[in-house]
Amino acid sequence: MELIDRIPGDHGRVSKRTVKDQISDKLAYMIHSGLLRVGDELPSERALASTLKVSRETVRAAIGVLHARKMVEVSQGSRTRVIGPGLLSMQDSVSTLGNLKDRSFEEVVEARAAVELQVIRLAAQRISANELERLDDLVREQRLSIDDPVGFQISDREFHTTLYRACGNTLLVDVVSDFYDYALDFRRRALQKPGAIAHSVAEHAAIVGALKIGDPELAAAEVQKHLDQVQRTTFEEMSTRR
Repeated sequence: MELIDRIPGDHGRVSKRTVKDQISDKLAYMIHSGLLRVGDELPSERALASTLKVSRETVRAAIGVLHARKMVEVSQGSRTRVIGPGLLSMQDSVSTLGNLKDRSFEEVVEARAAVELQVIRLAAQRISANELERLDDLVREQRLSIDDPVGFQISDREFHTTLYRACGNTLLVDVVSDFYDYALDFRRRALQKPGAIAHSVAEHAAIVGALKIGDPELAAAEVQKHLDQVQRTTFEEMSTRR
């Protein structure tokens, strides 16, 4: 089963009994990285199960793990709420990622573009029908998340992970995934601006359209437009916090 994004330390085929742990690791990483913040309400079990392509029971069990770690608060009749990074460090919650904190924003942006454009060119040649269908489903879902930044961010991560994996090169997937994770907290703020989510969804749809016709250069051009937008809005947010 293709699941969510690359979880650091996840190698090879994973048995069904570990799906709960994969989901809890994914959400734990989002909390530690700042993508999900204190006070955020998670989407419903049904919505999360749909986005992550797992059962509601699996989502419920994963949430239970995070509740036990004091990362989320679960209340009867209301949404699960993020309360903090909990009892464990990120290293103990999920495996560590490459550390880009000492690199400049300009360096990371330039490196991400160089890698991601190659990834998308390969994906345009290698993407499967199932992966295209998955991307279509995510874009459809995102159009319903225009007013739901948290739900969109989870879906956005799924979209980019599916896109990266379609290139068929796991080393490139690892590298570009770390670039995606850079400055997530600022990108989250940028997505709260009016029209930001709708703009991203339109760009995602254009990328999928290019992939469907199998044109590597058109796909790369659409991704470059998306990266330019991400760079501009992220930098604006970073500048306001200096």
